[in-house]
Amino acid sequence: MLDTRNHQGKFGADYVRVLASAAGLIWSEDDVDLDGIDLCLKMPGRTPRGFSPRIDVQVKTASKLEVRHGLLAYDGLHHAQFDKLAGDDYTVPRYLFVIHVPRTGDFADLRTAGLLLRHIGYYTSLRTESRLSPRDTRRRVRVKIPVSNVLTAASLRGLVTGSSVLPVG
Repeated sequence: MLDTRNHQGKFGADYVRVLASAAGLIWSEDDVDLDGIDLCLKMPGRTPRGFSPRIDVQVKTASKLEVRHGLLAYDGLHHAQFDKLAGDDYTVPRYLFVIHVPRTGDFADLRTAGLLLRHIGYYTSLRTESRLSPRDTRRRVRVKIPVSNVLTAASLRGLVTGSSVLPVG
C-alpha cells in the first residue's frame, strides 16, 4: 500500500485524469519532470483556439484548506515550484490545480447513482505573478485561489480551449 503522502498525490492526479476524460480531453505526462508539470491536457482536433490546444498543470493536494474572503490559501508550493508556474512567458498556458482531499483517505465511494470522488478541485493561473528571487527551496509561497475557480469537466474544457470566460485568479 502507498504511504499517505504518495497515496494522496496519486489520487489528486487521478482526480484530474477522470475530469479530463469526462471533458473529452486527452492527457499525457513527460517521462522526466524537469519543468514542474505533472500533466499535459489537450483537446484533440480543431477548435476556435487552433489545432489541438493544450495546457500544462501542476497538481497538488491538501487535506486542509483555509478559506477567507472567498479565497483559498494554499501554502504547499515551495519557491522553485512557484517560479515554474509564475510569469507569462510560456508557450503553453500553465495552471496550478489544488485538489482538496479527505484526511482519512476515504477518497471515493461507490453508490447506485455512480462513483463519488472526494472532495473538490480548484485551479488558478500564476501568469500575472512575478518570479521570486533569490531562490530558496525551503521557502513556501502562499497562493490564493478564488473559491469560484472550481475544477469541473466544463471548466477544464474551457481552460484548454479558451472558449469561455473563466475567472483565473
